[in-house]
Amino acid sequence: MSTANIKRVKSSEIELKDRLVSIQRVAKVTKGGRTFSFSAIVVVGDEHGVVGYGLGKAKEVTEAISKGVDDAKKSLVKVPVHKGTVPHEAHGKYSGGFVFLKPAAHGTGVIAGGAMRAVLESAGITDVLAKSKGSSNPHNVVKATIAALAKMRDPFTVAQQRGVSLDKVFNG
Repeated sequence: MSTANIKRVKSSEIELKDRLVSIQRVAKVTKGGRTFSFSAIVVVGDEHGVVGYGLGKAKEVTEAISKGVDDAKKSLVKVPVHKGTVPHEAHGKYSGGFVFLKPAAHGTGVIAGGAMRAVLESAGITDVLAKSKGSSNPHNVVKATIAALAKMRDPFTVAQQRGVSLDKVFNG
């Protein structure tokens, strides 16, 4: 994946909403018994094209979530949203998780599974058809979805790069 399209965003400039994707209870066995801790995957976004994910680990659930939110604010990415949907089809891959995103007509809604739905809604995408293939592990699905979104190019930059009008990009 080329890093040329990825636009980093500062978290201090925008109002972010967080969504909990997954929470796991992890046990470490010691001679004194089991020690439990929690890991939380959190997605943050402003619902206007900015999204990021983070992982938090702690002894308490609330601590793990707040650490995840802090981590997510460090990995914010700007995503092109065109009329409430993605500009074009895209495939994303991370480890064993594969995702496919396809633009949808207005009124379709977000047709996507749990972890993918959280990322797409946090990014502000209201209409999209999505399919998750391969691993259903939330870590891999979230990272693959953000990889697919990061590959997206908005129509205005495509028109600029090709040196043609915006109408020519849409209608050929």
